[in-house]
Amino acid sequence: MLIVDDSLVARTVLTRLLEARAELECAGAVATVDQALQFLDGRRVDIIVLDVEMPGKDGLTALPEILAASHGARVLIVSSAAEEGASATVRALTLGAADTLFKPSAGNFAGEFAGKFVESLLRIGHAGVDIDQAVQAWTASPRSSGERAVALRPAVSGAIACLAIGASTGGLHALAAFLRGLKSEFTAPILITQHLPATFMRYFASQLEDLTGRPAAVAENGEVLVAGRMLIAPGNAHISLERDASLVRIKLDSTPAASRCLPSVDPMFEAVARIFGSAGVGVVLTGMGRDGTLGAETLVAAGGEIVAQDAMTSVVWGMPGSVARAGFASAVLPPERLAAKICARVGLC
Repeated sequence: MLIVDDSLVARTVLTRLLEARAELECAGAVATVDQALQFLDGRRVDIIVLDVEMPGKDGLTALPEILAASHGARVLIVSSAAEEGASATVRALTLGAADTLFKPSAGNFAGEFAGKFVESLLRIGHAGVDIDQAVQAWTASPRSSGERAVALRPAVSGAIACLAIGASTGGLHALAAFLRGLKSEFTAPILITQHLPATFMRYFASQLEDLTGRPAAVAENGEVLVAGRMLIAPGNAHISLERDASLVRIKLDSTPAASRCLPSVDPMFEAVARIFGSAGVGVVLTGMGRDGTLGAETLVAAGGEIVAQDAMTSVVWGMPGSVARAGFASAVLPPERLAAKICARVGLC
C-alpha cells in the first residue's frame, strides 16, 4: 500500500494504523504526486491512499495518471474535501477512485475514523469475494479476484424499450465507462440505481450528464420516461414504474427491500420486468453484496436480459458476481464491452 499525503502528521498516523493490522502493509508514504509516480515506476501496490488537496498537482487532477501508473491498484481518497455530498467526492469516484473517506483534523484520527479507514481498505482489497463477511471478520486472507466459470444464458434479441443499471462500490467509474460506450443513437430510457446517499445525487446526475452528453436528472414521483433521458434513483427511495395509458411513469417507493439497500436495484429490475418484459435489459455493475439478484431473476423470467460486469474490472465483484453465479447473465464483460453488446442487439454495431 502507498500513502500519498502532503501532511507529515497524516502520513505518520495512517502508517501507524496500518502497522497495527497484520494483514495490511505500508510499502511507502510520500508527500507529492510526483513522488508517488516515481515510487510506482517499477513497484506494484494493491491500494493507494490519496489526499486531494496537495501542493503542485492535486489528487483529483492526478488520479487518472496515478491509476495508469499503478497498473490496477485501487485508490482510496482520504481527504477533508471528501465530505458527504461534496462534488469532489463524486468527481473522485467518477474518475476511478474505489472509495472516499472524510479525513478529520489531525487530533481526531483515532476511534471512528480509524475503524472506517481499515474497513474501507478491506472492502476495496477484496474484489470478487463476499465483502460483507470479509469486513465482519476483519480478515484479509488471499483470494482470487477472478470470476469463477459461470453458465451464461442465451442472448435476447429484439428492440430495447428500457435499460436499467444497478451499481454500488466503484460504480461511478464503471457507469461512466459503460455510458460512454453507448452510441448516441441508442435512445431507450435509462434508469440508474447507484448506492449513494441522497446528498450526492444532484452532483451525480450533473456529473453523468457532463460525461455522457445525455440529459440526466434525479427521478421524481410521477415523472414520465422519455427516450434518451437518464433518471437516477434518489438516495431515499427505490425506482418503480407504473403505466398511465400510453405513458410509463416513475413511482418512487421506500418500502424496505430484501437487500436492505435504499435505493435497491431489485425493485427497479422487477418494475422493468413487469412493464417491459422481453424489451427490458438490466445491467449489473461493480458493487458489494447481492442487490439486484432477486430483480434479475424476475427480469429474465419475464423474457428480459441481464448482463454483468466482469471481476477483473470490478472494484468489488459482489453484485455482478452474484447474478452471474446464479445463472441470470447472458454476458460477463467489462463495462465498455457490455455497452457494445447492447448496441449490437439493436443494430448499432
